Amino acid sequence: MRLENQVAFITGAASGIGRAIADRFAREGAKIVVADLNQAAADKAAAEIEAAGGRAFGVAVDVSNEEQVEAAVAAAVDKFGTIDILISNAGIQIVKPVEEFSFQDWKKMLAVHLDGAFLTTRACIKHMYKQNRGSIIYMGSVHSHEASKLKAPYVTAKHGLMGLARVVAKEGAAHNVRANVICPGYVLTPLVEKQIPEQAKTLGISEEAVVRDVMLHETVDGKFTTEADIAEVALLFAGFETNALTGQSLIASHGWFMN
Repeated sequence: MRLENQVAFITGAASGIGRAIADRFAREGAKIVVADLNQAAADKAAAEIEAAGGRAFGVAVDVSNEEQVEAAVAAAVDKFGTIDILISNAGIQIVKPVEEFSFQDWKKMLAVHLDGAFLTTRACIKHMYKQNRGSIIYMGSVHSHEASKLKAPYVTAKHGLMGLARVVAKEGAAHNVRANVICPGYVLTPLVEKQIPEQAKTLGISEEAVVRDVMLHETVDGKFTTEADIAEVALLFAGFETNALTGQSLIASHGWFMN
């Protein structure tokens, strides 16, 4: 098993992409810290992973809250001894044109996506440095490279993760800590499902048109990327033991954006 006895701290792991990664890593022998805003959901996911034969522990955390992040990572280390892998995956979405975005919503978006990535990195990386190994994986997006209407703070944040990963890759290299960004296309998670009617209303088109002409128009086959696809990319980065790929992003988007 590629991740046997490694401890993976995964934010937003109670559902969606985070849960898919947690399940995949557990099958590869990792001990999973299911970090989620909702304690009950985190506990449920952890219990299901353990029922399937894995090892898991649920912890509640608002990734934009410094004290909560520090406490959650400390609880994970107390439970499993260290942190080998960080998947910074927690995210939210608000879609509006720039002129209608409140400053409060702008700050909320950046707090979850960027502050959360920084805070979890800082809390986890010290444990990786102590053991001279580790992998930090940020959940970016095609929007780490591309822009779309109605998503100013999201695109800004996802671009920012590229810069953070590159700095962490350079600083972490001396300690055998790698940093990478996964850049999915549209994955049909609850977050994306919520956007479909929102964009339809804002753009004045049908929900079917949002899917066909906005979300999947630039793909090569008109298909959504799957949670399982992204879990495999995460496994590639987490299980890659040298610095050969550090500081890189990998786009999984059915050809929506080619780099």
